[in-house]
Amino acid sequence: MQPRDLQRLGRSVVPGTGTPDIEPLSCGLSNETYRVIRGGCSYTLRVAIEPHFDFGQDLSWEARVLKAAGAAGLAPQLLHCDPLRGVFVSRWVSGRSWSTQEARSCAKFGSIAGLLRRVHELRVEAPVRLFGPLAWVERYSAALARVGRPAEPALRAAAAARLDDLARLPGVAGALCHSDLHAMNLIECDQSLILLDWEYAHVSEPLWDLAGWSANNDLQAEAQRSLLAQYLGAAPTPGQWARFRLMLWLYDYICLLWSELYFSLRPADSAVAGRATQLDARLRVPAHYAA
Repeated sequence: MQPRDLQRLGRSVVPGTGTPDIEPLSCGLSNETYRVIRGGCSYTLRVAIEPHFDFGQDLSWEARVLKAAGAAGLAPQLLHCDPLRGVFVSRWVSGRSWSTQEARSCAKFGSIAGLLRRVHELRVEAPVRLFGPLAWVERYSAALARVGRPAEPALRAAAAARLDDLARLPGVAGALCHSDLHAMNLIECDQSLILLDWEYAHVSEPLWDLAGWSANNDLQAEAQRSLLAQYLGAAPTPGQWARFRLMLWLYDYICLLWSELYFSLRPADSAVAGRATQLDARLRVPAHYAA
């Protein structure tokens, strides 16, 4: 966004008086994010940009999620939202992100489990957004096909087999899932945990978020069992463990598809390229996901 347009927007949507001090934070594939200081207070301003692909966002739904999560103290307080223009203003959260070591530490699993239980108990104004692993796979696979980078056949077949396995299991009640759980999206503030970036939130089965935290932090099987036990309040049953391991593979696969799609637009991003290579290699090791 041009500086003049950004200043005009800041004056109109950010609380306070006077000229807003606007600092760019990030520019993704679908949003630009800024820190705005106005009247001595700090805010986060997020502005949607025209996406090259449908990455799974629904701004009207996201606004309802942010209102519910903010009211529950699980997300920054939403102060202004205009889903039609893609403009969101939230109160700035001061705190710190966990290190990689902290995110992988079993000593932190109780806190993560408690946080996720609160997320999964949230009730969001209808209509809710139901979205399971199959829908994510289909969305990103179709987008990759459109740019001439179809999903690799062996992994595509492996994904289809696991989706079939998941579909044959007994149904599980859905819950609100954040769906993008990693250390940079978590802020520790005054001994409380706040989650950022709810744009991929949807209603699915709760194990999806447990699989996401495990996959994004490269947890090994023993740590995964510990995390599930903290969340469930008991050791996972064989059925729960098998279900979780299926979802773990599917989460990694969907992250690989997203990374390939992102890389098609930003080929110079070495971090995404490196993560894609890591995921591709890991997905081909069945023992990593074996129940």
